Amino acid sequence: MNTRYHDAAATSYDSKWGIDFGEIGQQQVASKLKRTLGGKLPMQPFGDALEIGAGTGYFSLNLASQGLIENLTATDISPGMLTSLESTAESLGLSVTTVVTEAETLPFEDESFDVVLGHAVLHHIPNLDRAFSEFFRVLRPGGTIVFCGEPSRYGDRLAAVPKRAGSFAAPAWRRAVGAKALTHSEEELADDEHSLEPEVDVHAFVPADLRAIPPRSGFVDTRVRGEELVANIWGWGMRSMESSATPESIPFGWRNFAYRSYIVFQKVDNHLLEPYLPAELFYNLLMCARKRP
Repeated sequence: MNTRYHDAAATSYDSKWGIDFGEIGQQQVASKLKRTLGGKLPMQPFGDALEIGAGTGYFSLNLASQGLIENLTATDISPGMLTSLESTAESLGLSVTTVVTEAETLPFEDESFDVVLGHAVLHHIPNLDRAFSEFFRVLRPGGTIVFCGEPSRYGDRLAAVPKRAGSFAAPAWRRAVGAKALTHSEEELADDEHSLEPEVDVHAFVPADLRAIPPRSGFVDTRVRGEELVANIWGWGMRSMESSATPESIPFGWRNFAYRSYIVFQKVDNHLLEPYLPAELFYNLLMCARKRP
């Protein structure tokens, strides 16, 4: 089901989620990596990096563009996603090896990589213990695992409030900004992308449960922290309204306001809330651990 959905969504995925491979995207992923690793970027770039569930490459390609990854291998269960990633990598002048595989059965030799990473992927993997055992096997001694963008159970429930509020306010918002309502044909509503999207998320995590998974496979120094609280509430309200309109009819002025206001709330989260509040309160979770040297 995950393969079918992501193959169908591959060509429109970047535009749907506002994925950027320029300065904005690079700043976003560098900030995520820095906070996940405890406040500092690595002194040296990761040599051989393996991305799990790479999708269209938002996380790894933006890291590679900044010189934070030297040799990238990107994996996914969706051939369509990897085709999109390869096209973007070529446009960015980046070299990447892509492999279609499941996370629980990685086709790589033992101790092949210096880092195993992913963004918004763990919640799609059915057997996490088996997957983490594979991450441990292919990671070199002293290597690191880094996973960002994983939904927290409480944050997922909290996000339902602005989603409903945004959907309720959408008609009035469209009239106010002059946007046109988005309609789908019966064929579009029946296709894989629309019908399977609610079914592809397997987990939403309690931080303590997520923190307990790596040590069972042999990892040490596991760290889990939260990401986005007010930015999550604001962002989902905005996205719910915007998703009701045809993209080309949304005025640039509104887009600029929505983006800049989201960045402001993200900074509030990063500097005032995330360092002090428990991870359970946030929408996303960031996790890292390492393999003993």
